[in-house]
Amino acid sequence: MMYFLAINWTVFANNLGQFILAFSILVVLHELGHFLPAKWFGCRVEKFYLFFNPGFSLFKKKVGETEYGIGWIPLGGYVKISGMVDESMDKEQMKLPPQPWEFRSKPAWQRLIIMLGGVIVNFILALIIFAGILFVWGEEKLPAKNMVYGLAADSLATTVGIQDGDVVKAVNNEPLVYLNTLPKSLMLTEKVTLNINRQGRDTVITLPQGTISKLTKNQRSNFLSPRVPVIVDSVGESAKILEGDLKKGDQLVGINGQNFMFYDEFDEVKKNYKGQDVQLSLIRNNDTVSSRVSIDENGLVGFIPRSPATILGTEKIEYTFLESIPAGAKYGVDRLKDYMEGIRLLFVSDEHKVQDNLGSVVSIGKLFGGYWDWHRFWTMTALFSIILAFMNILPIPALDGGHALFTLYEMITGRKPSDKFMEYAQMVGMVLLLGLMAYALGLDIWRLFK
Repeated sequence: MMYFLAINWTVFANNLGQFILAFSILVVLHELGHFLPAKWFGCRVEKFYLFFNPGFSLFKKKVGETEYGIGWIPLGGYVKISGMVDESMDKEQMKLPPQPWEFRSKPAWQRLIIMLGGVIVNFILALIIFAGILFVWGEEKLPAKNMVYGLAADSLATTVGIQDGDVVKAVNNEPLVYLNTLPKSLMLTEKVTLNINRQGRDTVITLPQGTISKLTKNQRSNFLSPRVPVIVDSVGESAKILEGDLKKGDQLVGINGQNFMFYDEFDEVKKNYKGQDVQLSLIRNNDTVSSRVSIDENGLVGFIPRSPATILGTEKIEYTFLESIPAGAKYGVDRLKDYMEGIRLLFVSDEHKVQDNLGSVVSIGKLFGGYWDWHRFWTMTALFSIILAFMNILPIPALDGGHALFTLYEMITGRKPSDKFMEYAQMVGMVLLLGLMAYALGLDIWRLFK
């Protein structure tokens, strides 16, 4: 009961809403990728559904020969094409002689295009979204050379020999040009060696075995983060100021006489004063002033700090419409390569374990950040579109890739798998997928309560 009381329901609602919207866009367009070529090749499409609808539908309307609807289980969607072994497992239809409008009556090359249509749409959609993001928002990066205060190391980083204020110059002998690339350099590898400058002296740190595993297992995003002073960007309504004031541009340098310079130090100091009234020491217009405030039970003062990007300065690349198209395509292909490398590491590296990296809709929802940010929303939607395309092309029965594999076998050998074989393969594939989904959900539930 206490766990549910501790949930920030506003954050939960924002994540849930964004996930449903992004997922709905991807599913509808994926199924449209099957629907359109099926219609072009003269197949009868009986149903087009967003979400699954066992028993009943939230909405349905028949237009022509197709029933369009919304189901009540938000785990995907489907199009039911006549004469095709799919999620509906309509065995009665398959017992009848093939009809000209059925999927099974069409040439193999047409069936292959119909099956791959969803994957192709998802991949192209991701490239289009990435191009749109670059055109509207451009690309913003934090140069490593701007890290004049060095990096803040969390507890795991300090145990492997990294210190607050260290400057990472290279990862595995590859110069670190932008800080944005550091997380990928750490996570998509099996062994990490850091070239570090510490107070003017160079040193090399090799992360011990198990460090990357701890990073992925605990989903640590602050292993190494930009070190910056604590500067007020805005003061929220939740701030409880008892004496004096707190203004935009103020730099916090002390709490109850305990001095600090950087946000990581401030974060540690304020933990000792949860639920207490404290005296803040501030620098304002080169003068030292004080303000008495109340720190809440969560350790929050009630102000939004100035971001590291704002303090340190970033490089922003603007793209014209024509420039954004190849740049977006390259960005999307690079993300696909990163995802494939992550999958490969799950099978070959002891540092990357399935149980630490696999997640369900709960993990996916958290990635939206808990608030509405259209830049982040479209970025996550494009990434999910690439993942959906990759997962669906895997040669697993019940997925598009499984159907495509059997069709390619037919095209090469001239022998078509029997309908009975396809039914059994579909059932095996569905059992595998449902088992994997249940396992992923179980892992997320375990993480929540853990």
